[in-house]
Amino acid sequence: MSQGGTVRTSLDAGVVAEVTGALAPVDAELARRYPGDPGTRQPVHTVYVPADAVTADTVREWGEAALALLDEHAPDAAALAGVLGLDEELAGPVHDRIREKLRREPVEDLRIDFEDGYGARPDAEEDAAAVRAAQLVADAFAEGTEGPVPAYAGIRMKCMEAAVRDRGIRTLDLFLTGLMEAGGLPGGLVLTLPKVTYPEQVTAMARLCAEFEKARGLPEGRIGFELQIETTQSILGADGRATVARMIDAAEGRATSLHYGTFDYSASCGVSAAYQAMDHPAADHAKAVMQVAAAGTGVRLSDGSTNILPVGDRAQVHDAWRTHHGLVRRSLARAYYQGWDMHPGHLPTRYAAVFAFYREGMKRAGERLAAYVSQTGGDVMDEPATARALSGYLLRGLDCGAVDAAEAKEVSGLDRGELERLAGR
Repeated sequence: MSQGGTVRTSLDAGVVAEVTGALAPVDAELARRYPGDPGTRQPVHTVYVPADAVTADTVREWGEAALALLDEHAPDAAALAGVLGLDEELAGPVHDRIREKLRREPVEDLRIDFEDGYGARPDAEEDAAAVRAAQLVADAFAEGTEGPVPAYAGIRMKCMEAAVRDRGIRTLDLFLTGLMEAGGLPGGLVLTLPKVTYPEQVTAMARLCAEFEKARGLPEGRIGFELQIETTQSILGADGRATVARMIDAAEGRATSLHYGTFDYSASCGVSAAYQAMDHPAADHAKAVMQVAAAGTGVRLSDGSTNILPVGDRAQVHDAWRTHHGLVRRSLARAYYQGWDMHPGHLPTRYAAVFAFYREGMKRAGERLAAYVSQTGGDVMDEPATARALSGYLLRGLDCGAVDAAEAKEVSGLDRGELERLAGR
């Protein structure tokens, strides 16, 4: 009821102030722990290349090899549709975009591997490889670099386990020092810490990054890193708690991504080699825990890889392509927008799955966004959270090249800046 035009309430203003004061620490904690999406581009994949095998031409060579395989085994849109079961109308623009992508940016994220793909080497040999890796990354990001270059690049060091810890730290130091000597840390730099089992190992990595920043006069928090989730202890600790959530906290804001390691994790669960795959129930459980732990934190997710390679005769290549394409589609539907690719032959089906995923839903997403913005309704009543998801979907399509800006505006009526505002970037 109201009296004299004034709305009557019952709670004293002091009570409201006390409640607000009591929740202030919670407000601050929510803001610290759950800042939301960082608003930057996320690569659709990571390509791992052993440190002794990577060269300045690796990205170009992967693109050329992938394009040659596409020309041999799916030279046109109809052939691609037949192999992968794509809608024929969709297959045309997807096939065209795959070819353009393989020429322009075949690898979005390159990781120079000093871990499993490299193994144990004499110290002098790994020292030299670390210095060389720094120069390769610096050159890739140098202004005026010709040829296809990745949007992101960096190293996977050895883990924090006792047997290889000192070697991993030295390689990290040599690599970062080399980048600084070559002009500074590039914006697309990515570091990967593998085989994490305890939060204390993440704390140690965070300290190393902080100490390097101090030593080289870098801003605090400049260096972030990915965590590879490939041990059972990283999912469920001995105390029954979800370790991965504790690891994100232990990174003190430096964790950028969680990468699922298909084969190490499967093996640690006792899964026999024939059944180690991204769609195994053990993998789904681990990735579901990762997803909930990372939600809202700004830490992104990456699925793993398949070891079924598209090599051999046409039937073998097509079978491998169908397997890879199906796994990538499955990951995308489960909100794992990134994965690993182990072979140049995986690139055509990576991009086929990703481009089709964004193109087939582009029109419907745009219509829903347009209705949301204009408040005209439609057959779906969307809320702000859904509008964020819809705009994020279109932005991901724009980032990877599945959709162009004119198409996104045509279906939604929104330019990129408006999409980014709706997405909360």
